[in-house]
Amino acid sequence: QMIPQEGRFLLSNKVSVVTAGCTPEVQAIADSLIAQIQLTSGISLKTSSQENPEQPDIRFVTEEGMPKEGYKLSIAPNEITLSASHPNGFFYGVQTMYQLLPPAIYGKATVKRANWSLPAVEVEDAPRFPYRGLMLDVCRHFSTTDYIYKFIDMLAMHKMNTFHLTDDQGWRIEIKKYPKLHEVGSKRKETLIDYYFVNWPQIFDGKEHGGYYTQEEIKDIVAYAASKYITVIPEIEMPGHAIAALASYPELSCRPDTTYEVTGTWGVFEEVFCPKEETFQFLEGVLDEVMELFPSSYIHIGGDECPKDAWMKCAHCQGLIKKLGLKDDTTPNAIDGKKHTKEEKLQSYFITRMEKYLNSKGRNIIGWDEILEGGLAPNATVMSWRGVEGGITAAKAGHDAIMTPSPYAYLDQYQEEPETAPTTIGGYQTLKKTYSYNPVPDDADELVKKHIIGVQGNIWNEYMQSDERRDYQAFPRAVALAETGWTQNNRKNWNSFRSRMVEDFERMDAMNVKACRNFFDVNINTHVYDGTLKAVLETFYPDAEIRYTTDGSAPTAKSELYTQPFTWEGYIDLQAAAFKNGKMLGKVNGKKLY
Repeated sequence: QMIPQEGRFLLSNKVSVVTAGCTPEVQAIADSLIAQIQLTSGISLKTSSQENPEQPDIRFVTEEGMPKEGYKLSIAPNEITLSASHPNGFFYGVQTMYQLLPPAIYGKATVKRANWSLPAVEVEDAPRFPYRGLMLDVCRHFSTTDYIYKFIDMLAMHKMNTFHLTDDQGWRIEIKKYPKLHEVGSKRKETLIDYYFVNWPQIFDGKEHGGYYTQEEIKDIVAYAASKYITVIPEIEMPGHAIAALASYPELSCRPDTTYEVTGTWGVFEEVFCPKEETFQFLEGVLDEVMELFPSSYIHIGGDECPKDAWMKCAHCQGLIKKLGLKDDTTPNAIDGKKHTKEEKLQSYFITRMEKYLNSKGRNIIGWDEILEGGLAPNATVMSWRGVEGGITAAKAGHDAIMTPSPYAYLDQYQEEPETAPTTIGGYQTLKKTYSYNPVPDDADELVKKHIIGVQGNIWNEYMQSDERRDYQAFPRAVALAETGWTQNNRKNWNSFRSRMVEDFERMDAMNVKACRNFFDVNINTHVYDGTLKAVLETFYPDAEIRYTTDGSAPTAKSELYTQPFTWEGYIDLQAAAFKNGKMLGKVNGKKLY
């Protein structure tokens, strides 16, 4: 809850930061606040071990009994008190203080003329879900460490606590025991740059693409994320999406005499790990080094999009199926209500075996919802991407689930008019649609509510060749998911969110994040009402006017004002833009109909 009060707390060189009785970890959080204010405002806050009633101060107070990530923030004209039970809570309380300061607080230069003060307010806050994450695919296109650090900063700024990294079509983690993974598997000779269609001419860029993170770079990234209370979860994909590993070590496939290449196209590939002892020894060796680098309690093992063609043709696999006594289902599975083949049950054996190994090392697995097929590994957490069904099914079976459904949380999809937007994988989901997502249905039973532990946005990188493209696809929709992860559904409000987003764009500008600017434009949609085709115009910018023309001319502040859907008939060259106080906010969008 947030209760506004009268007045403001002015930052000045007279302000002291009091951390009496705090742990060194909380002291480090206070020090980071002091350093950021010094950097961006030029104001030098003092540190003090005790309060001075005659001077304004910012107090860090440990209060027992609060949620791990919860905090209380009390701002009065002469005093700020930030209370929490755990360092995580203090960290998020500081993030709220940043949000109450001018957007320049997120920059790296001094801006002395800004209003360096905070509004008086009483805040009591804690997140809805313990898992609030973003996934960045660094395999289909490699991301530099500089971008990784900026991405982590954006997660922290929006109170997200999990960063998920994936693999396939480019091995990105140095594994010392298996050096060919980064020597061979991190590179591909060229990359598809147009849409991928079966039986359709494919256009490639003709350029080698590669890159990997050394173990020292991984350690630095993990430590930097931890300093911002973000856990980095690695994904070592199995048994499918294995092309980079098989290009490096083809003996791990069902056809060991075949030579594989890291492909520059996208989709699902028949090349998968063969479930033989050599493969399991390899994966255990890889995971041993991965666990040394990533202290997260979770290791993501993928499990999605694994074709069974190779296993069906493989004498070893068929012999293993017979040895294990696996048979095609004749009745629906008790977990998901579906009939599964013996090959799907072989995948369950594969996943369960790897889970047992990771459990023996004190770790738990996350897998995409296909790990439900053929029987779910005992302690697995399901990441539900093919809609919401997989997550609900897992939760009903008593397994934790993280919701990341493609209709809402796949941030690689279009978010504005595809005809004018940069090429991406397809699909269409606006900021408004992403914000509308509720991970736990209001009528869900208590078991489902207990076991759906969070939400995650996924940024698959097929068509994001640059940092700017990654920024454009991820933001601002990732902000909508951050609020979904933090805020109870009955407290979410689209109009409130879009009002607050105006300033959040200024914060992202200060951090040099090249977010999609569709928020400032007009979306042109068509709907049929009572048999009549009508134009429906919408802008997300709060209280903006929509002005439009139908003759192809650029709209101005004096053009026709849009008030309701209108009939679309004959030839119309519709052009529309959003205006506020007579000034155009974004760009002109258009659509023609003959």
